Amino acid sequence: MTTHPTTGLAGPALTTTVSVKPLVLSAPQRGEDLHVRISAPTTGTSLPVVLFAHGFGSDLDGYAPLVDHWASGGFVVLQATHLDSKRLALAADDPRRPHIWRHRVQDMRHILDELTTLEAAVPGLSGRMDPSRIVAVGHSFGGQTAGILVGLRVTDPHTGAAEDLSDARVMAGIQLATAGKGGDELTPFAHDNLPWLRDQDFSRITAPGLVVAGDKDDLPLSTRGPAWTTDPYSLSHGNKSLLTVHDGEHFLGGISGYQAAETTDENPDRVALVQQVTLAYLRHITGTDHTDWKNAETVLACGHPLGRLESK
Repeated sequence: MTTHPTTGLAGPALTTTVSVKPLVLSAPQRGEDLHVRISAPTTGTSLPVVLFAHGFGSDLDGYAPLVDHWASGGFVVLQATHLDSKRLALAADDPRRPHIWRHRVQDMRHILDELTTLEAAVPGLSGRMDPSRIVAVGHSFGGQTAGILVGLRVTDPHTGAAEDLSDARVMAGIQLATAGKGGDELTPFAHDNLPWLRDQDFSRITAPGLVVAGDKDDLPLSTRGPAWTTDPYSLSHGNKSLLTVHDGEHFLGGISGYQAAETTDENPDRVALVQQVTLAYLRHITGTDHTDWKNAETVLACGHPLGRLESK
């Protein structure tokens, strides 16, 4: 165990990791092969799995500060490049664009269907994953994707239906800087350009979850300000925890990449906080170890300069 000098949080001894990409899955229904990256520790067995969904425009190479930390902490992390990625550059009139939110969920389910194939494609990983312990995690748009897998209902703007697209193979979720409910709280820009945010029902989420929100994350999508991103916590059910990152903006100090240009609140200590709390939660919710999570609950109960952790 080690304790971070700034956050005061404890964490496990980290191990070496390996990443393999691209692992290509045929996906005729999406019009593009699905490219997947796997990051995993080089040692250990019965490794739990993180299914990670990137934010709008990113790809399977993003979020290294988190992915590297989770993998070195004992998790197999799977990332895909979704259709909204700048890397794919879909045309503005591409017929898949209005359904991008749904394609993302289908991508994740396809990965889960092909877990055995993906595991076998990584040298030294075969037989070391535990498919009974899978946590869906996502940032921003990816938070909606992860939320849907654990019960979030999104009203399809074309059909008017709010289907249950959850997946029983996912045991819990982590949503980072994720959109809140829609309705009249959306700005005109969000209403017109992101129709999949118009009606989100968090009340169907009963799986355990951690929500991470920056208290300075004032997105141009809602009239409510930063509190909007706490909706996945306050409006859902089941055992939930909320990490509020003090002075955190949308990229929470820089979680989307090392020296990422889009980070407006660059702060290594803020990133360390998110790294450690999310890893402690992953270890806690998968039954790997509860010590670090209990320590985080105590240290971040109140008065910590970087953030506050609460549960319901």
